Amino acid sequence: MSCVEKNIKGCTCTYTACLRRGKCCECVAYHRDKGEIPGCFFTKEGEAMWDRSVANFIKDRG
Repeated sequence: MSCVEKNIKGCTCTYTACLRRGKCCECVAYHRDKGEIPGCFFTKEGEAMWDRSVANFIKDRG
């Protein structure tokens, strides 16, 4: 099983059409450049809101 396949298996992000899905380094870099947090960092409920902002992450995890 490839690294990407292993990552996808554990990925909690619901945006399955993403080209970076399973490529964690690319995903983190993409969201960091946009001032966002990747979906997999949120709780299931927080991720479902699709609001990747730092403020929403703090509310979700706070």
